[in-house]
Amino acid sequence: ATLRALELSGLDRTAPLAIADIGCGTGAATIPLLAATQATITAIDVIPEFLDALTERAAAAGGAERVHTHAADMADLPLGDAACDALWAEGAIYNIGFATGVREWRRFLKPGGLLVVSEITWLTPAVPEELRAHWEAEYPEVATAAEKFSILEAAGYTPIGYFPLNTACWLAEYYEPLQAGFPDFLRRHADSPAASEIVAAEEREIALYTKYQEFVSYGMYVAQMRN
Repeated sequence: ATLRALELSGLDRTAPLAIADIGCGTGAATIPLLAATQATITAIDVIPEFLDALTERAAAAGGAERVHTHAADMADLPLGDAACDALWAEGAIYNIGFATGVREWRRFLKPGGLLVVSEITWLTPAVPEELRAHWEAEYPEVATAAEKFSILEAAGYTPIGYFPLNTACWLAEYYEPLQAGFPDFLRRHADSPAASEIVAAEEREIALYTKYQEFVSYGMYVAQMRN
């Protein structure tokens, strides 16, 4: 999905671009971008342990000199105005809110710079009430792609690409590894009520996705800043 978004973006893979990966985690997007481009990547996450893992992965990939990590909140990014050719944020912008993120991050892009973000998205205008109730409680900004495009346009971007993540991204790349870690998580927390409730909440979400996957996904949005 990261590489598909890179293709849609039209970024010059051979150019020494500046890309910021916001909410990078351990490098799910950073490492593919590092391998597929000649960009220098500023990788930002609030959890230092994630950045340590990312640094190790970048070194193993032979591109450590092109990755610069910063432990910072996405509401206070360590980026200069007009410093980036592209801003990248996969599975992260919800922490600040889609509308807030695309509006406030715009100043970090060079004229004509690109924004690539994934965001929880309704795949159909009408969705089952059980599913709607869950996601609106978790993230009130959940909406259709058309509504997200309107937000991007109002914030000064021209949308140039979109696609929903497929079920493999949700199941094989996220939910199944998450479930595999539940027993160890519970053991580490002595099966405490708080830990058990976290696992139960995740299991409820997984069950909802399995039941209603044709109605909801992350949408990958690619947009260009208007001058």
